[in-house]
Amino acid sequence: QVQLVESGGGLVQAGGSLRLSCAASGRTFSYYAMGWFRQAPGKEREFVATISRGSGLTQFADSVKGRFTIFRDNAKNTVYLQMNSLKPEDSAVYYCAAGAVFGRAAGQYDYWGQGTQVTVSA
Repeated sequence: QVQLVESGGGLVQAGGSLRLSCAASGRTFSYYAMGWFRQAPGKEREFVATISRGSGLTQFADSVKGRFTIFRDNAKNTVYLQMNSLKPEDSAVYYCAAGAVFGRAAGQYDYWGQGTQVTVSA
């Protein structure tokens, strides 16, 4: 089992920045690929970013490419999502997830956090 706890969400103006954190406990953090997903009201959960076990590979949704960065600190069992140039359409609940397989599909991830709210005002 892996327990994931997100933090760092909040209210920010358009053009601003936020850094989300996801702290993991339980099984060996470095074993897992880590992903960030988001879900806005009335919409399906969508992929945002993912990072491989050793940080050698990353992928981003086209909607956030060039604005968001994902990185991890395996010594701290934490993965981060740095969000810059935020837009109102980035408003959503953001979830981190852990999985044995690196990829964009939510079904590839076995463990999920409870989510943290990000709201971007115009």
